[in-house]
Amino acid sequence: MDTNMNPTMLLLTILFLSVMGFIMGKRRSYAVANDAGGVSELHSRPTYYGSLTALWCAIPALIIFSFWLLFESRIITDLVISSLPDQLQNLPADRLNLIVNDIKNIVNGNISSVDINPSMVAAAEHYKKLNSLSHASLTVIVIAIAIAAMLVIQRTINPKLRARNHVEQMIKYILIACSTIAIFTTIGIVLSVLYESIRFFRVIPLTDFLTGLEWSPQMAIRADQVGSSGSFGAVPVFMGTMLISAIAMCVAVPIGLMSAIYLSEYANRTFRSIAKPLLEILAGIPTVVYGFFAALTVAPMIRDTGAFFWLDVSSESALAAGLVMGIMIIPFVSSLSDDVINAVPQSLRDGAYALGATKSETIRQVVVPAALPGIVGSVLLAVSRAIGETMIVVMAAGMSANLTVNPLKTVTTVTVQIVALLVGDQEFDSPKTLAAFALGLMLFIVTLILNVIALVVVRKYREQYE
Repeated sequence: MDTNMNPTMLLLTILFLSVMGFIMGKRRSYAVANDAGGVSELHSRPTYYGSLTALWCAIPALIIFSFWLLFESRIITDLVISSLPDQLQNLPADRLNLIVNDIKNIVNGNISSVDINPSMVAAAEHYKKLNSLSHASLTVIVIAIAIAAMLVIQRTINPKLRARNHVEQMIKYILIACSTIAIFTTIGIVLSVLYESIRFFRVIPLTDFLTGLEWSPQMAIRADQVGSSGSFGAVPVFMGTMLISAIAMCVAVPIGLMSAIYLSEYANRTFRSIAKPLLEILAGIPTVVYGFFAALTVAPMIRDTGAFFWLDVSSESALAAGLVMGIMIIPFVSSLSDDVINAVPQSLRDGAYALGATKSETIRQVVVPAALPGIVGSVLLAVSRAIGETMIVVMAAGMSANLTVNPLKTVTTVTVQIVALLVGDQEFDSPKTLAAFALGLMLFIVTLILNVIALVVVRKYREQYE
């Protein structure tokens, strides 16, 4: 057996051993049942004994695997640094990080070892050996633990073993762990963005950022340099985001809501079964495809139409991006609204019909008001999706931060500016780069508020009808 397999192969090996553990545990339960007088004598079904064996085979091995890979790189790097000559070890932290990156590039073959400091070449060889030793040790330890756990559980299988209780308890702990990881990941993202944003606001006042009317995040490197004003007023960026999102919602909300009403109240079952999946395909199209459509089809069409009416239309406009973005988020409004309209109790419709209301009157005065909280929730979720869109805006609306409410002009959005600020080799200590984190923090706060409002509204709806 190869004792130096890569992590992917090791994961597949753990999966294979877990499957074998399931089969062996199930067979062992049948053998124990035959000795005890039949399967009915077992506390749990044979499947639970197999699942218990598989879980005990996989979980300890995966825990060790995860923690090993989490700390492996840091430990190996520290060992390699400790083997460097004293003059390299005593370098400042930033210079030492560059040397470590060069060593890793030599290991990966991205830098030729020719004309490189011999001590760095030796460090790269040392890094390779430590990495190979680490993978070999991980492979042996993980496989040994998986097999040992499988054999131990095999011996404990007996008719009185509460396998089902153990399996359900372990699954509950797994779900708790996954939820905890998701929560801490969110907290980590927020704290990292918040930390960098605080660094930015130490240089640029928060009031200037939130109320400034000029966005030009170019800092002068020299005192005599021109063309780098370093203006960080984010109002034009926020205005462009709101303008494009408003246009998108003016397209998505009426079309999506009317589509949902027709599919749920008027369409027959055959048409609905065909139309609804086709409508939801729009949500699966990559946004870059929408961007191409906006840049190559919609934007020229708007420009030519504007020229026909003697209007000054930019080649890249907020209207083009907003229209295509609205088409993209139609399924968000349509699908969710359709679900909440279908959830309205039929007794409300029957009561309206009994009072003499027509179908259209019933929809306007009974169904839609009853489903309104859910519809509002779907609209707010669609707004969150529109605010976070990037590719369509880059390709159809441009990247110029113009303070305007004219949909025929070029504008930009928060997400586009974040991409622009972080593209290329950037120095993370400059306000230009840190501005991306400040924009991200503002975007996160706005999106979070919209999602919370949507969840509160939908929860109110569910409490009313469920």
